[in-house]
Amino acid sequence: MLADSHCHLNYKGLAEDQQAVLERARARGVTAMLNIATRESEWDAVLATAEREPDVWATVGIHPHEADQHPHVDTAKLVERARHPRVVGIGESGLDYFYDHSDRARQQASFRAHIAAARTAGVPIVVHTRDAEDDTAAIMREEMEEGAYSGVIHCFTASGAFADRALDMGLYISISGIVTFKNATNLQQTAARLPRERLLIETDAPFLAPVPHRGRTGEPAFVADTAAFLARLRGEEVEDLQAFTADNFHRLFAKTVA
Repeated sequence: MLADSHCHLNYKGLAEDQQAVLERARARGVTAMLNIATRESEWDAVLATAEREPDVWATVGIHPHEADQHPHVDTAKLVERARHPRVVGIGESGLDYFYDHSDRARQQASFRAHIAAARTAGVPIVVHTRDAEDDTAAIMREEMEEGAYSGVIHCFTASGAFADRALDMGLYISISGIVTFKNATNLQQTAARLPRERLLIETDAPFLAPVPHRGRTGEPAFVADTAAFLARLRGEEVEDLQAFTADNFHRLFAKTVA
């Protein structure tokens, strides 16, 4: 059992040969993949893959890079699309102050709309955060006080202190192939101590291929390599880590077992 909790199967590099990509993942034991949307124009294609493939599910959402271009995507629109049985989460959404491709106030408003949609629809939010720890944590805390919701910090690269803040709010943390990189010492230290009941793994394919695939197009099959590295890092049996991260995936994204 392996679950890739975050991939982009409809992105260039994977979409052209999507069926072969899926078969390679299955051959390495991947039994669940979450196909993530980042802009409204992708929603139908992302969902179509999930409708066609029984081991693929979908999210709907607007990436913070795209927030300026999607002022019309509000909570109601997200909730409506989340009624589909194959849509199991909202996002990815959040804050990205590294690139600042969208106005920060617009990113924040979009993030709050996504959290409200996750709360209303009863599905998790998939959170992207880069160089925005304090604002991300503050918004998540304020919104939690408005009503509980679940979620995951995807492709975690933030500080250990931010990890603790997210865990304190009940969120999960997903580790990508970045953890296998030589210069990822701080991330490795955090990943080694994350509680097993809140740990997910992902590829963020077609990005961030882990060692030993660096420089190649990432794909869901490579989640097996990240799992093997994480198991060694944490002193756990790889089969055990594969199983409990897959269990965590299905517990968080409960519609996958509905």
